[in-house]
Amino acid sequence: MTDKNKPSELKIRRAKASDAASLAVLSGELGYPVTTAEMRLRLSRLKPPAGNAVFVAEARGEVIGWLHASVSYLLEVALRVEVNGLVVSEKQRSNGAGAQLLEAAERWARGKRCVNMSVRSNIVRERAHAFYLRHGYEHYKTQKAFRKPL
Repeated sequence: MTDKNKPSELKIRRAKASDAASLAVLSGELGYPVTTAEMRLRLSRLKPPAGNAVFVAEARGEVIGWLHASVSYLLEVALRVEVNGLVVSEKQRSNGAGAQLLEAAERWARGKRCVNMSVRSNIVRERAHAFYLRHGYEHYKTQKAFRKPL
């Protein structure tokens, strides 16, 4: 990667409704296309705000990545935060934005008194798997996901 592709002043902040268009584009890069209007609606539905956090990575005024995390209240495991989605723009990957987004989510989780972070990653996303392993996550389970349209 050349220096011109590296963000000069990377800023991590909470997402705003006005970020919806950028978040939608990045969601498409992740393989989940969505309109700006639908993304704005999804952001507004993340209630309660205390249980959800959406962080964005911004470079030179442009949103280049996002991470959505939520507190998981489950019967079978201790209180944890789940990384529901993490994406960095293809042209900005490997510049530290993903790591900084993950660090922001981990700080937020500690503030919620969570004892673990959890993330699920599609089996085909080998680059993502290596990223999480580099950042201290361990592969502890492989499972199948099922879905039923309603």
